[in-house]
Amino acid sequence: LKGSCGARGTVRAMSTAASKYLTGKHFFLDPFAERQWDDPSYKGGRITKSKEEFTQRVNDHHEKVGGDLVDGYAPFCKHVFVPNFLELPVQAVPITDSNEKLVQSGYVRRTPKELPVLSRWISESSLETVPVAKMLDVILYSRKQIIAERVAQGDKEEDVDAELPQVDWGIISIKAQDEDHEIPMQPITMMRNALGKEEGGSGVPMDRDKYEASVKYWDSHATIQS
Repeated sequence: LKGSCGARGTVRAMSTAASKYLTGKHFFLDPFAERQWDDPSYKGGRITKSKEEFTQRVNDHHEKVGGDLVDGYAPFCKHVFVPNFLELPVQAVPITDSNEKLVQSGYVRRTPKELPVLSRWISESSLETVPVAKMLDVILYSRKQIIAERVAQGDKEEDVDAELPQVDWGIISIKAQDEDHEIPMQPITMMRNALGKEEGGSGVPMDRDKYEASVKYWDSHATIQS
């Protein structure tokens, strides 16, 4: 997508079969991302600002900076990096001698249709302070990919196509971090993706070099869960 600075866009709820979606000129908010507002069991960065304000500001920022998207791990994945107007804390920290004893593990699934996978984390309540992140990594999937994953998990293509807004990109996750670039995907997420869309992954095959880089990063970092 290419954009240009111009008049402020308007986030709207679609008035057709896609009425449950908030959408702007460039991006819509996908239900997978709405877990960060609505799911009481979500353990990552919970968002308190309204979905409307969030969707509006991300669309506006995209136009303000010229409309370029940052490539992700596959052609259907892109990123927009936005200053952290949500004031979310960082969602991962280095593992140190002082916090190593706080690391926990368990099997986690993000949606009912996914296979649970082994994860590890540090509980936010066990840390004295968690700094506010500098940036938000807003992760986008193409509309086509979102449809393909929904169909692989049992939905009808025509129903999903009618349901989704006619916008090219959907916001599927928001990560709070200090870096203004993508940090490595967790190794277990790469494995789940390689399992295929039927198991909640994206269907992207394993890339050994990227996997090794991911292990190098996540061997010394842990996510923070609320």
